[in-house]
Amino acid sequence: MLLVDLQEAELRRLGDQIASEDLAWSVADVTNANDVAAYVATALERFGKIDVLFSNAGTVGAIAPIAEYPEDVFDRVLAVHVKGAFLACKYGLSAMNDGGSIVIMSSVAGVRADPGPYGYVTAKHAQVGLMRAVAKEAAARAIRVNSIHPGPVTNAFQRDVEDKLSGVLGTNATAFFNERIPLGRHATPEEIAESVLYLASSQSGFTTGSTLIVDGGMST
Repeated sequence: MLLVDLQEAELRRLGDQIASEDLAWSVADVTNANDVAAYVATALERFGKIDVLFSNAGTVGAIAPIAEYPEDVFDRVLAVHVKGAFLACKYGLSAMNDGGSIVIMSSVAGVRADPGPYGYVTAKHAQVGLMRAVAKEAAARAIRVNSIHPGPVTNAFQRDVEDKLSGVLGTNATAFFNERIPLGRHATPEEIAESVLYLASSQSGFTTGSTLIVDGGMST
């Protein structure tokens, strides 16, 4: 398994935590084509052809009225989420074994929308279009391409979102979300990981071009 991240310190921490001879890591900016080509080459050199490619880079961006939303933040959010996934597919697909799986991490924001997180919502919808187009190209090699759409999750990324949103809403954003989730809570990281594993494994062998929604009913 090859881990890819922009932060070398975080990769070292995870490497020490997992402590496996079957683990390697590569520092990369997912918006940079040279970096992406390099991490794909590292994977090929260390492990051979790729079975599963998981595009999971993300950034929250700003939450603001559209007239006040910073253009540079909008551009950066789209670069990380959309260009990052595009480059992963561009360089990764040819390096994969036939019958493999590509999973793109989207969000419940990719199947619904609220005002405020304009960059994030736009990027997450765009990932769905990318996923569906690549799924049709990759099908000739029996490579499946799907996106996963979590609702709120109990992790640092979501805490950042909710800290920003609480100020906009004038109320506790965590409670706000839980009131709008029929199952009444955030997902655990383990629940999302298990859903990714389903898409990565042969258990979803006849599933491609699909949006797997894991949001406790939030988008219903």
